[in-house]
Amino acid sequence: MQYGPAVRRRKLGAELRSLRARAGLTSGQAAGLVGWHQSKVSRIETGSSGVKPPDVRLLLDVYGVEDPELRELLLVLAGSDDGGVRQNWWHAYRGVLPPTYRDFISLESQASAMRTLETSVVPGLLQTPEYARAVTRAAVGSVEDAKLDTLVEVRLARQDVLRSNPPLELTAVLDEAVLRREVGGPEVMTQQLERLLEAAKLPQVRLQVLPFAAGAHIGITGPFVIFSFPSRSDLDVVVLDHLTSSLYLERKEDLQAYSEAFDTLRFHALSPKDTLDYIAALGDGS
Repeated sequence: MQYGPAVRRRKLGAELRSLRARAGLTSGQAAGLVGWHQSKVSRIETGSSGVKPPDVRLLLDVYGVEDPELRELLLVLAGSDDGGVRQNWWHAYRGVLPPTYRDFISLESQASAMRTLETSVVPGLLQTPEYARAVTRAAVGSVEDAKLDTLVEVRLARQDVLRSNPPLELTAVLDEAVLRREVGGPEVMTQQLERLLEAAKLPQVRLQVLPFAAGAHIGITGPFVIFSFPSRSDLDVVVLDHLTSSLYLERKEDLQAYSEAFDTLRFHALSPKDTLDYIAALGDGS
């Protein structure tokens, strides 16, 4: 999965297949024009094989695709570092990170917006180093200090997406339990609450707390993330995390259901301003 997760490959392949058909070419004809075997084109179009950015450019040239926005988008899907695409820095940690985590980081680095419901812990993009260490140690159990240091380093490096140009737009709904759960001890939690207050002041970050008083809610079954991508809503992806794996949902029905669920959660949550007041009060011990 060097050039992105499977869901990206499938979407890229489907788009290239559509562009080839629009150009009036068979897969065999397209392969002949670029000097490949027909099976390579087929593997790319079905998403069963990754494709390097230079090969995508070659196909786009053959298909007569000149639209710069479309070309850039497809290169993003291929994992290109061109334009505003954030570099695949996580490749340096390939020996430490499981494939599902690398896939998640790939999506996060390429997305333009992220909507997330968190029911247990502060979103990774907003964690302090101390909080990240406590959460990581709890999640992975017994692990040597060197590997723990590396995992925390990766989590903190992910936060660069909030400072890139353009930055990732983050909208997070936090169940009250996230703020009440004492991770790492009182001092760590105090620092973490301060970090949330700082982050909430950024124009690209919107936080809302879902209080216990809201009762049972549609997100009670568990946390989820919705990634959105520039200009193309049909490329959006929902990610559900499990203990040993992640599930990627890309059907329109699933995307609509989770988008509507997120809107409902935001409706029942405190407003961004009231959320700031609430977090500040918790930090003061109120």
